[in-house]
This record gives sequence, C-alpha cells and structure tokens, in this order.
Amino acid sequence: MKKKEVPQDKSNLESANFRELCYAVDENGEYTTENSSGWEPKTVALNNAIEEINERIEDAKNRVIDGKTSPIEYYMELHKMDVSILASYVGFWQWKVKRHFKPSVFKGLSAKTLNKYAAVFEISVDELQNISK
Repeated sequence: MKKKEVPQDKSNLESANFRELCYAVDENGEYTTENSSGWEPKTVALNNAIEEINERIEDAKNRVIDGKTSPIEYYMELHKMDVSILASYVGFWQWKVKRHFKPSVFKGLSAKTLNKYAAVFEISVDELQNISK
C-alpha cells in the first residue's frame, strides 16, 4: 500500500494516544514506515478477540464458584495463558496441570505447589485459594 493510503481509522490505539508502525511504499517506490492510528477491520477483529477472552475468564470464574474447576484454571485464563504455557512456567507436565484443575486435587496440593502457581500468577497463595464473587 502507498504511504498516503495507510489507514487512519478510529481505534483503541488512537484513544490511548498510540500509533502502529506499518510498512508502505513512498513516492519513489521505496519501502518506508508510516504510523497508523488504526484500521477498522483490525479493530473489529481485536475487539472480538478481547470479548471472547473476557467471556472465557468469566466462564472460568463461574466454574470455580460452582465447584467445577479449581482457581488455577481461572487465573490461567485471566493471565491469557493456555495449559502448555502454564505448565512450562510452573515446571509440571501438562497432564499434571490439568489434574490440578480438579477441585478435589487442588484442595490437596502442597504449599510448595501452591507457591509455584501463586508466583507465576503474581498473587498470594491466599488469593489463589479464595476467589471472590
């Protein structure tokens, strides 16, 4: 796209006074960079993704409150992680992290294990064990 055609649509970037760096072609046909305040299709896609993430977080929280999963799953979603990322951070196999999602297993976790999860989520063990409604 040409430098003068770089989108300058309204977006979350603009409201935060940020610009996105894009590559464009200048008047001489050379590649150059140009700042963009946003592009509507990208903004829509990003907003949809954020909405989906927020729904997953809320669903995980409700499942914790209903006793269907452990707080580990909630905090994993809150920190935009998946099982493989969380497992690598805490140093456990993925199957073990999934097992810790079971409320009955979570209740029996050692202080050392709880501390690992709390450290990854940057919260206290008490916050990990007690999710407020």
